[in-house]
Amino acid sequence: MPSDHTPDRVYVWAWLPNDTEPVVAGVLHMVGDAVVFRYAQSYQERERAVPLYLPELPLGNEVIRPLEGLTMASCIADCGPDRWGERVILRRLLGRGADDVDALSPLTYLLQSGSDRFGALDFQASPSEWTPRVSHAPLEELMEAADRVDRGESFSEDLALALFAGSSLGGMRPKVALNGGRARIGKFSSHTDPYSVVKAEGVAMNLARRVGLDVADTQVIECLGRDVLLVDRFDRTEVPGQRRMAVSVLTLFGLDPFMARYASYYELADIIRERFTHPDRTLHELFSRIVFNICVGNTDDHARNHAAFWDGTTGQLTLTPAYDICPQMRSGGEASQAMAIGPAPGQNLSRLANCVQTAETYHLTTAEARDLIDRQIDVIQTEWDEAAAEVGLLESDKHFLWNRMLLNPYCLEDYY
Repeated sequence: MPSDHTPDRVYVWAWLPNDTEPVVAGVLHMVGDAVVFRYAQSYQERERAVPLYLPELPLGNEVIRPLEGLTMASCIADCGPDRWGERVILRRLLGRGADDVDALSPLTYLLQSGSDRFGALDFQASPSEWTPRVSHAPLEELMEAADRVDRGESFSEDLALALFAGSSLGGMRPKVALNGGRARIGKFSSHTDPYSVVKAEGVAMNLARRVGLDVADTQVIECLGRDVLLVDRFDRTEVPGQRRMAVSVLTLFGLDPFMARYASYYELADIIRERFTHPDRTLHELFSRIVFNICVGNTDDHARNHAAFWDGTTGQLTLTPAYDICPQMRSGGEASQAMAIGPAPGQNLSRLANCVQTAETYHLTTAEARDLIDRQIDVIQTEWDEAAAEVGLLESDKHFLWNRMLLNPYCLEDYY
């Protein structure tokens, strides 16, 4: 591991509720293969100090090790780069062709990623001075830089710095953080896309709003002759500088990405009943999202693609708007969701009948579940053309998506 890129420690900075500037909250350092955390005394002495997340990081003077099975607190990992960001950082620090993510330490990835990250945390080399790592480069430059990383091509240091600001964002696809008066994420197409993935996600998010889901606002635009999906950030507010504390559902389970297969919707329902504001309403919303994911063929609904706002003052959670709803390629009819809908064998399969069978878990009667499903199917069928037109989906892509990903006959088996 290159020692010149490995920091001894990294300081965690946090935006407290309603604040527009961060304060130092604590420090991270390596103990063996684990990243441990300790709160700063100055943070604990603040009248409005809150735990960064419970049960992982309770306030106190002790050094806090990650929960069993983790190498880093999940609420910290949520704010770090995912596959795309790691690629950007590897290329910037180690050069063209670098692809071994283990070549850099976890602390390096936190410190070398951009500051405009998910939630209300950032990572700095200093405990006394916060220096944001951001970019105000035009969208065209960011797209060019992302495209060069995606293709494995070299690019200038100016482009590297421009793209660097978005390296803290999660996911595997090219994306950047945009701050032109409105906090957004820009998601780009990839040269490996077999169809218009950007517009497919755009139309799915459009339909999600039409069926009544609480989803992030999106817009499909064109830049340099290519599609870009702009996604409004729900972890920011209308007040410039404010950030909202949030954690992924993976963190609620106390899992890392390699253990994500153990997360399930029915166990998330248990957490919602115990820890969330408005549990009944939240369970109904969760059920609606499961139904919609099945209807539009989004099988990438893993626990990192769901999140909750964290209120450190009350210790309660609130479901964030839905995001990353994108129809996925499938080789045949049968498909399964990333998280099981119910505990019985086969209840991970992408079939609406499974939703009906598990309706009680989400505080719905069978009749209520069927009414909700029927309404979603009706909206998708009747408003598909209009939603597709709004994002500029080509006829060829409409034919490719319809009945293959959206309302695939498999999802309707045993439902009618």
